[in-house]
Amino acid sequence: MQRACAAALIRQGESHIHNPGHSNDDKAAVNIIERLGASLEDKGELLVVSSRGINPVKDEIQCGESGLSIRMFTPLAALSGKAITISGTGSLVSRPMDFFDEILPRLGVAVETSQGRLPIKLRGPLQPQTIEVDGSLSSQFLTGLLMAYAAAGASGVSIRVHNLRSRPYIDLTLDVMRKFGLKVPENRSYEKFIFHAGEALPVSGSPVNYTVEGDWSGGAFLLVAGVLAGPVTVRGLDPLSAQADKAILDALLRANAGMAMDTKGIHLHPSPLTAFDFDATDCPDLFPPLVALAAYAEGISSIKGVSRLAHKESNRALTLQEEFGKMGLKIEIEGDLMRVYGGQGLTGASVHSHHDHRIAMACAVAALRADGPVVIEQANAVNKSYPGFFRDLEKLGAKLTHPFASFNL
Repeated sequence: MQRACAAALIRQGESHIHNPGHSNDDKAAVNIIERLGASLEDKGELLVVSSRGINPVKDEIQCGESGLSIRMFTPLAALSGKAITISGTGSLVSRPMDFFDEILPRLGVAVETSQGRLPIKLRGPLQPQTIEVDGSLSSQFLTGLLMAYAAAGASGVSIRVHNLRSRPYIDLTLDVMRKFGLKVPENRSYEKFIFHAGEALPVSGSPVNYTVEGDWSGGAFLLVAGVLAGPVTVRGLDPLSAQADKAILDALLRANAGMAMDTKGIHLHPSPLTAFDFDATDCPDLFPPLVALAAYAEGISSIKGVSRLAHKESNRALTLQEEFGKMGLKIEIEGDLMRVYGGQGLTGASVHSHHDHRIAMACAVAALRADGPVVIEQANAVNKSYPGFFRDLEKLGAKLTHPFASFNL
């Protein structure tokens, strides 16, 4: 949804976004593109976006707590010659933004940050150049540059990338760009992205129609809930999607989960689970549901990719260890590896989301098989990505009470 908003902004003309999302992150993206010059018409299941490119109508954009928005829209905002301040809230204010201090000046953009933190003050216009970037922190920075280069009509230049993480997310970015008719670079093994000469952005014409896929990141929690406390059928997730988090299917298979797929959806039911090994380096958002799954899998499960968790809404590796520890689960962290000692059951406890949407959902899913009530403090963090999460759990039969910002399961 966020990528679709960005693509609709930089594509000149009218775009129809079907099945638009309504999470806090989605709302932030919608607000951003309005401030950067797009006109919107919300028709419920259809969002109509009209744009003539980047033409800011406000001198500040607010990204909420969305890491993708701050990293994707900052280079797009820099396409304008106007001075713009980019800010955020919550954990976003403490996340490192040194990338922009280093890269944007090389593209002709004046940048000022607070020692590599928000707010970011910038003035363009961004001029595409052949550059080298470090992709080890997040692929989201590269997503922003790819879209900005496309919007600027980059020609005969390239972006060389070292140590790129989360390649599937770049696949998703390129797929969205392609579907919106934007200029898509040649991808040479994710190490070099070349914008060839002679290709231009499409001019205004027939509307682009784009349907936002079901979200595998949020859907992963429902799939794990199904194998723990089903049966459940989950519909609307495309197994052929470019989304990285469809890898949850592989993890479920490795754990011998009760699962079958057909044209009607993904069918899940409880069955004895076994410990599994899984590399989540390219899909770090799966760590929380994987820990909930591993908690009930007999034996020691190993999940690789811990280094990707430090700069999320919380330090997720330590948060998972702390909060699941309250429910009696032993988790060891050694370098880039997390070991989960599962199969012993979980106990009722009071846990805290640390204002992290995925921690709240992971604790809720794990609570479905705990031996007593689990109280989740600040459970409303789920609004960031999946505002209907607890309503969906109730529809599936979970018993919840929700006084204020806490949920009892």
